[in-house]
Amino acid sequence: MSARKALVLVDVQNDFLPGGSLAVPEGDRIVPVLNQYVDLFHRAGLPIYATRDWHPEQTRHFKAYGGVWPPHCVQGTRGAEFHPDLKLPPETIIISKGMDPNEDSYSGFQGRTAEGRPFAEELKARGIEHLYVGGVATDYCVRHTVLDARREGFQVTVLEDAIRGVDLTPGDSERALREMVEAGATLAQWEDVARELTAHAETSP
Repeated sequence: MSARKALVLVDVQNDFLPGGSLAVPEGDRIVPVLNQYVDLFHRAGLPIYATRDWHPEQTRHFKAYGGVWPPHCVQGTRGAEFHPDLKLPPETIIISKGMDPNEDSYSGFQGRTAEGRPFAEELKARGIEHLYVGGVATDYCVRHTVLDARREGFQVTVLEDAIRGVDLTPGDSERALREMVEAGATLAQWEDVARELTAHAETSP
């Protein structure tokens, strides 16, 4: 039997997309692609997770309190909402991170469900072994989430056509992808995943 799979959308929030306070260049271009993946996993009956930054107003993550970033994704603000064009099914499980004012929390594995269950514990309770990861930013939250997933023993496929990076230093995203692959993640695009999930459906009992 093949490994149970889940889709993980990383931080597809208004503040990280064009017009937001910490916008990833062309980040909005991946939203239609992510919607295709959402539809694929939804039709296959597989779990969908969406991580989000959910910062308090005062956190050492922000410049004013010793961090490197401008304020973004503050709890309850429009900037913290998922992009309005992202079509999340009602049963999508939200993973919130960055709530501790003393932590940066780039990784989804530092986040929790609405009930307070740590992300890794949630995945393992559902028997999930293989994560398909897209979102923003390649060189920050996607990278940290993927590397932590590998440390936790999950198989990981990075959705190469559904990620975008910040590239504060030119080449950061390319280096992040190389690091993820060296950690054991694989790269794939829409056609690869659609074919894989079709095969998965045909072989599942």
